[in-house]
Amino acid sequence: MGRMLRKEGSFFTSYSVVKTLWFILGVALVFPAVLKGEEFSFQYRAGEKYKILSEVEEEVYVDGMFSHRADILNRIAVEVKDVREGAGLLEGSFITSEKSGGNGDTYELRQSYYSSFWRDSKGKYEIDPSFYMPVVRDVPVFPDGEVEEGRQWESEGEEVHDLRKGYGIPVPLRYPFRARYRYLGKGEYKGSEYDLISVQYTVRHRTSSYFQRFSLYPERISGFSDQLVYWDNEKGRPHAYNEQFSIVFSLSNGSEYEFTGVARAEIIETTPMDRERVAEEVERRIKEDGVRDALVRIEDRGVTINLEDIQFDPDSARLRDSEREKLERIAQILKRYPDRHLLVTGHTALAGTPGGRQQLSLDRANTVARFLLDLGVREPEQIMTEGKGAQEPVADNSTPEGMRKNRRVEITILEN
Repeated sequence: MGRMLRKEGSFFTSYSVVKTLWFILGVALVFPAVLKGEEFSFQYRAGEKYKILSEVEEEVYVDGMFSHRADILNRIAVEVKDVREGAGLLEGSFITSEKSGGNGDTYELRQSYYSSFWRDSKGKYEIDPSFYMPVVRDVPVFPDGEVEEGRQWESEGEEVHDLRKGYGIPVPLRYPFRARYRYLGKGEYKGSEYDLISVQYTVRHRTSSYFQRFSLYPERISGFSDQLVYWDNEKGRPHAYNEQFSIVFSLSNGSEYEFTGVARAEIIETTPMDRERVAEEVERRIKEDGVRDALVRIEDRGVTINLEDIQFDPDSARLRDSEREKLERIAQILKRYPDRHLLVTGHTALAGTPGGRQQLSLDRANTVARFLLDLGVREPEQIMTEGKGAQEPVADNSTPEGMRKNRRVEITILEN
């Protein structure tokens, strides 16, 4: 898939924040196969939608010394908007999230992206250079004609990275590589048979003079990626993938950052959400269960339950006992939609400093998310959290009633 550079304080926090090759997860056993030719190509169907869940486990080293571990979860939603002469116009939304120290199993939302591009039947992209996603492009690319087991081929690819945070570099960092492919025959993944394709590439790149105008930037990039793709030839797209990688960024200040780890991803089949029906059901259950100060609204990303004035201890993220019963009732409602991921968002009233409000709202969202996890509402990879501080008030902060409404936690049943 792809990766993203991010920098907090004096070091990068992750190289592989977004593993988004458009394919996806797993470990498989390769079985002997009869030598047989297969013709591989991407197939597109206008209106087709699918979702990808990718995970990255990564260790970060600074100047040869271990810095930290990063556990990253990425959610990608893809729709085929148009098909012309065998090529597909794809639109995608990308949401990256990461576990942070002290927050247990909760994943905090980091960044959201949108992208639109054409990809032809052999896998080559036509994409505006302003888009940051997908990070890895032109992988896989297939040759013309049948491919027999054991055949090897090569093709050019590209990685693209977002250096806006921490660096202030307003354009994507792009660098090429030459991928080496090998068709391994048939193999099993989660009880189904797929075509197995090995993808390997090394990176040796020196950035252009454009980046020298910035005070800190990567001068040289080196490393490798070793991937196994599980190709669904019936649907004409990858179903899953796994990867081992290691990459080194040599910075303009003389420091070196190494990112090494594994990634896996998989296409998740889901049905479109009937948002109106879900909103009506949730609202009815809230009234029947007597849940106070709870409102339901429909949004582009799903159906949101707004819990007004949820009570925590003053200036803390410790949930008051009086609120547990309310959340237990909400949990029973959420269990009715087990296939939908959740986003828990914390909000505060306009009090204290912006930084303090932001952290408090995130801490409170994490508290609610952990409470839902403890009740078995979802698995950890199905819940994200975010804090908004006082950035999105729903009432006037100059009145006690307005501040009460603004102190809230929202739980969104996500479409994607």
